[in-house]
Amino acid sequence: MSKRNTSGFVPNQLLLDIASLNAGNLSAIETIAATQRIAQAAAKGTVRYKIAKGASERQIYTAGNASRLPGTKARFEGDKATSDNVVNDAYEFHGKMRDFLLQVFKRNSIDGAGMNLIGTVHYGKGYNNAFWNGQQMTYGDGDQQIFATFVLIDVIGHEMFHGVTEHTSGLEYSGESGALNESMSDVFGVCLRQWANGHDVTQDSWLVGPGIFTSKVKGAALRSMTAPGTAYNDPRLGKDPQPDHYSKLYTGSSDNGGVHINSGIPNKAFATFAIAVGGKSWDVALPVWFESNCGANRVGPNADFSDFAKKTVDNCTKMFPQHVAALKSAWNGVGVTV
Repeated sequence: MSKRNTSGFVPNQLLLDIASLNAGNLSAIETIAATQRIAQAAAKGTVRYKIAKGASERQIYTAGNASRLPGTKARFEGDKATSDNVVNDAYEFHGKMRDFLLQVFKRNSIDGAGMNLIGTVHYGKGYNNAFWNGQQMTYGDGDQQIFATFVLIDVIGHEMFHGVTEHTSGLEYSGESGALNESMSDVFGVCLRQWANGHDVTQDSWLVGPGIFTSKVKGAALRSMTAPGTAYNDPRLGKDPQPDHYSKLYTGSSDNGGVHINSGIPNKAFATFAIAVGGKSWDVALPVWFESNCGANRVGPNADFSDFAKKTVDNCTKMFPQHVAALKSAWNGVGVTV
């Protein structure tokens, strides 16, 4: 089982860009420093609290704008709603993630063995991120200048699915395998939102994190699955850097070799395939992706785009042979030959 680099939903590179483009906005730098401390603690196994494996129960805490985890109990499984809507939203969305895994994929929580779904809200002051640290979810409130909130259903699905990947394929968090790791989380988070809303493939925006930015920002979301590279374009952030084709693959060293940047390529392949199939994304397209990352016939931790594409074709041939042509077309459309 591979451990993911705890970098959070918002890439460090974007936070660095924000810091350089917004004099006086210290939230971005403080977020990077805080997340690095969290990642180091997780890597060293020095997280100072223990959480029982549990019975797939929701446990929501509040950090009260401090940085100690898990914080103070706010709402646990079966508790009535509180006066804090952020707590209530986290509780609701954690439950949706649990139910989606169980009802659609017969998976008992993140680890497949009933792990409690734990979250801490109101983490830090102006903390511009959400992250999974191997034990729980944590959400900042955002600086309210650029970032509005991180308690969004697709953000929660995205980060929690990093935990599922840790317990299954263990995709290494660098280069193309890392971009696949990020893409799997985008795919699952967006499909979770579609499932929760009862939307078919034509009714959803296919955006990752709509609502994450304040109204002051020229941006619809953090990423777009159908049109990578178009999610935002604002002087305070720069422009969405995602490529939509393998010929434009980012090959530099930033972002762990482009794990958030290059995830746009498999993201577009998935969205194209799901839309071509039609109906509900979790009926055909998502099961093929899930089997290829989490099932018995899954990729290994060092898989590249070509390895994953071939695995999806293999699984689709067994599961939904009538849709193989559409799948191959989707991968070929982003420059990954199968």
